[in-house]
Amino acid sequence: MFSKSKINEPGPGAAPQPQPAPAPGTAVGQAADYRPQAPKAKPPASILSSDLHIKGNIKTSGDVQIEGQVEGDIRAHLLTVGEGATVRGELVADDVVINGRIIGRVRGLKVRLTSTARVEGDIIHKTIAIESGAHFEGSVQRQDDPLNAATKVLPKPTLPTEAQ
Repeated sequence: MFSKSKINEPGPGAAPQPQPAPAPGTAVGQAADYRPQAPKAKPPASILSSDLHIKGNIKTSGDVQIEGQVEGDIRAHLLTVGEGATVRGELVADDVVINGRIIGRVRGLKVRLTSTARVEGDIIHKTIAIESGAHFEGSVQRQDDPLNAATKVLPKPTLPTEAQ
């Protein structure tokens, strides 16, 4: 059948061929022809575990998953509040998924309250989904740009106090 030709292979005892010098301006070890690399993978979400209690604000351009307790405002790209988590403060994120308890305002492009969510405060959103079983006490307001800090929010109505 077919066999591999040995014309281009060096014979036994032949000296190795020297490699050509790199082109001027290229670093040693860098290929002369540039090949773009695959984009860097998105880093995983930062997880604040259930035994963590934070007093203060959290701000990131990445993703955050809250499983513990936070007393302060949180700003992130994707914010997930776990079932056993409690947050007292304002949440601002592109995507907000609430499984736990929130006491404060929520602002997000996409806001989702799952069946285990407990929210006491106003929600300002572009799109919202509230599953059956979620507990929500406050107002809901749709806006095209809910992440804008200059958003006008209707004041929360005060409840009349009972005479004792």
